[in-house]
Amino acid sequence: MAAEGEYESILCVKPDVNVYRIPPRASNRAYRAADWKLDAPDWSGRMRITAKGKVAFIKLEDKVSGELFAQAPVKEYPGVAVETVSDSSRYFVLRIQDDNGRSAFIGVGFGDRGDAFDFNVALQDHFKWVKQENEISKSAQLGDSGPKLDLGFKEGQTITLNIGQGKKKDKPRPQGTGGIGLLPPPPGGKIAPPPSSGSSNHNIVAQSGGTATGRLLELDDSNSNTVVRPSPGSDLWGDFSAPASSVPPPSRPQNAANWIQF
Repeated sequence: MAAEGEYESILCVKPDVNVYRIPPRASNRAYRAADWKLDAPDWSGRMRITAKGKVAFIKLEDKVSGELFAQAPVKEYPGVAVETVSDSSRYFVLRIQDDNGRSAFIGVGFGDRGDAFDFNVALQDHFKWVKQENEISKSAQLGDSGPKLDLGFKEGQTITLNIGQGKKKDKPRPQGTGGIGLLPPPPGGKIAPPPSSGSSNHNIVAQSGGTATGRLLELDDSNSNTVVRPSPGSDLWGDFSAPASSVPPPSRPQNAANWIQF
């Protein structure tokens, strides 16, 4: 039976179930629902499946008052406590027990095939959980009985810790050519000298301090272009600054007097 202090959980409830008195089994063959009086059940009520610890209980109760009619403790499934019939999936054989330990076999049946399926699944899920719990407890016992790893210090054993004396790791320098840096030298390995001031391909501007207009650009002697240097007393703008009196007046037509002036 279940241990004391464990809570009881409800696995499944079916409101309509029929109970049949079945004849004793004469041989080892399976039960057949056709041998029962299916049209005249001996009792009708509800079924409630509960679990307390690892044991499941199939309780047959009155629909109105909830009074217990019979109870079948189930410690394993499939097993002797719950058996199926060979000719239908809606009927089962239960082994019921009273408080004194006396047992008897009765037949139960559901009017709906879905209720029979729920009854079967509820028992399968519970005992699947029981199997998992047993495997967990066995593995825990094997782990406790196995050799344990001793990580403690032996007598006289010491340990030394060096804190803050770690070696500093040099940061690796970037090996790529990206970023800001000097350009690599030319392939020849030599740097060309800067151009000299006396190059023959550069023009030199001559500064004139005595004249107002300044000097024209003066080319080098090796250049093919030549510039005529003006004399100090000559005026570069003389052709454009002649007085107005030197320009001859326009000639009048001879017959100007013959026109009538208005």
